[in-house]
Amino acid sequence: MSSASATPNRYPYQNEPTWSRSEKVIARTAFDAALKGEFHQVIQEAKQKADQTKEPADLWDLEHYLTERRKEIDRRYDYRYSQLTQVFARLLYEGRVSEEELRGLCEDKLKSIRNYISNCVNGHEKRRMTHGYRQDVDRSTAEGL
Repeated sequence: MSSASATPNRYPYQNEPTWSRSEKVIARTAFDAALKGEFHQVIQEAKQKADQTKEPADLWDLEHYLTERRKEIDRRYDYRYSQLTQVFARLLYEGRVSEEELRGLCEDKLKSIRNYISNCVNGHEKRRMTHGYRQDVDRSTAEGL
């Protein structure tokens, strides 16, 4: 026997953020722009590699490069709403989206993005220290939102 949900029209997972219509438009626009930029970069690199192709084996190197880039892009660009704050944090940290492109997202999402960037920066610093050297990491991206 099934019963009606205590919170109708809610996403089935409690910790999932809800996205307003305007936030979905902002998210889609920023996501598509970053993805387009990534594709542009891959196209330019592939053209350069193709121009340097001299031997038949070079074709397979190009094919391998494109396959690996496709897999990487497929892993990084996940447009599920449950993943978008992490995706945007990574893209912001890498400079593929700007803070301005994310303006209009509600504060809980911006806070989630800030926290994720902060964790990435801290993890990056720990890895650097483990490898015997330390460089300053720019925290302005995480603090600027």
